[in-house]
Order: sequence, then structure tokens, then C-alpha cells
Amino acid sequence: MRMRFVRMIAGVLLLVVGIPALFAGGGLWLVTRHADPGGAFAARFETVRTPGHAVVITDLDRLLRQEAPFARTAQTRLRLDAHTTGGPAFVGLAPTAEVRGWLEAVPHATVRRVALARGPLPVRIDPAGPATDTPGAATAGGPVTPLGRPFWVREGIGSLEWSADDLAGEPMSLVVMRPDGAADVAVELRAELRAGWTGPATWGLLTVGVLLVVCAALLLLRPLRPREVIFVVEPDQVPVLAGRLGVTSLSGLGPRQPDPTPPLPVRQLAPVGAGAAAPSRSAIGAARADTLADLDEPVRLPRPPEVRLSLAWPPADPDEPTARPVAVPPVGDPAG
Repeated sequence: MRMRFVRMIAGVLLLVVGIPALFAGGGLWLVTRHADPGGAFAARFETVRTPGHAVVITDLDRLLRQEAPFARTAQTRLRLDAHTTGGPAFVGLAPTAEVRGWLEAVPHATVRRVALARGPLPVRIDPAGPATDTPGAATAGGPVTPLGRPFWVREGIGSLEWSADDLAGEPMSLVVMRPDGAADVAVELRAELRAGWTGPATWGLLTVGVLLVVCAALLLLRPLRPREVIFVVEPDQVPVLAGRLGVTSLSGLGPRQPDPTPPLPVRQLAPVGAGAAAPSRSAIGAARADTLADLDEPVRLPRPPEVRLSLAWPPADPDEPTARPVAVPPVGDPAG
């Protein structure tokens, strides 16, 4: 009974772990079907327009943590392609403090949220810095030119690629603008994610889930071996135990072997005629003793009469009459 309880608990625990693993593996398998032949997941964004000089993601790691936490795992690389109406855009990654000090006096826009949805991903921006018509604002070709700035950690024209390790440490800002720093930016964005862990994780979860579910089924559906029940009781407790079990005697619990040779019926001799009825006795077909020694009382046989034989002739007693001889007719006599 105890082993059965342990097997049941172990089977339930295996099911609790194995079924979620199967669902997680199946979900990842469905997701990986949407990747391109190279194993990358691509997404397009809505066109981002601002009258300022740049579009800035103030804290890139925080935005990814809120909107796409799977993009911050190890073995994950992100690529951003940016194009304006005039050609490829400038994309740079720099510390947040450096970017804030550089664009503080320049009209620009900050990204508040990027929502995950079907089709082009919506981008919500907020204006930042002085207004565009503010006197003294930087103009195109002025000090806002991004090229040659020493604080860029990564930079590129038309595209930029980075990994999760590049965002470790201090906060990093992502800046998208024209290479010449001109205002009135309208940029088309396309993101691409490559995760090297999706394939091994998918097949690992599916394999582990199947194995755990199979082991749980073997534990829960294993047939129980029949056990023999042996009662050891005192002789005076046998009637009590038989009464609780619902039997007349404990001998009825075991299997009964049929008797192959039924006993012969005992036939009795009945007295015939008037007279005192004698006690009945068994007939010849009744049970009999094997030998005379097995009888309860010795058998007394009647003694034969005494006969004296004498070979003397003539007989010794002449007074005894002799039997008259019998005449025998000759053979062939028709009278006889």
C-alpha cells in the first residue's frame, strides 16, 4: 500500500512538470515556424515622423525589458535597419548621459513605447527639447551632425547590430537621424532578431516533456500484483474472524478440490416376514474389511460333522445293514 502511494505521488509530480514542458516546447515550435530561412525573426515599424533632428530611445535596455524581454537573453543579436526619404539613416548607440547632453538644446523626439502587434509595429513618440521654431535652435549642418562624435559605442549608416552584452552596465541610448543632422526626419525602421537558443530549447523541452509523461503513465497505470492474505489468529478467535468475513468457517476461504470418486451408497438389508425386527446390517456392497484380522470380532465357522473312514472288508460291524445292490441293465437292451 505504501509503495502504491509513493508511485502515485511520483507520477503526479512527473505530470506536473512534463505537461508544461510539452506546452512550452510546442509553443516555441510554432514560433520558430515564423522565422525566415536564415533563422531570423523580422518585424517592420510604422513610419516615424518628427519635426526635430533625431529619434531617440532614451534607455534601450529598459524598453526591451518592458516590450520584448526575450530579446535580452544570451545568444541573441538585434539588427536595426533605418532609411529616410533621402537615403540610409545614421544609427548610433551611446551612453544615455552623453546623448542627453548633446541633444539637450536640439529639438528631437523620444520613443515612449513600441507595441508588439500584427503587421507594422506601432511606435509612440513624445517631443523633447526646445520647439523647432525656438530662436537659437540648431540648424541642419550645425553642431548636431552625428558623424565623428567620440561617445558612440556602436554606429552605422543604414543599419546597426548589437547583442545583449553591449547593453550591460550603464544605460544606453539609441539615436536615429539623418547623417547630415537635418531636421524634419521621417524614417522607415525594420528590426531583425536572431536567437540561437530557440532550436535547442524547443527540442529539449519536447523531449523532456515526452519522457516525463511516459514515465508518469508507467507509474500510474502499472497493474498491481495480487497478494495472498494470511490470517494468524488464536484458535478461540477463529469463529469471530469467520463471522466478520461473512463465512461459516475459515475452510470455505480456500479453493475446494472436487472429489474424483464419489462414495458408494450404503445399502441396508431389511427383515422380511413377521418377527422381531433384527438390527439392520450392511449389504455385500457395503464397506468390508480387507482381512480377517481387521474384523472387530473373530469369525466362528461351523464345525463339519465327524466321519470315520475304514478300509477293512467286510465291515467290522456285521449288524449294520448292507445297502441293497442296484440292478444295472446291460448296454443295448431295448427293455431297459
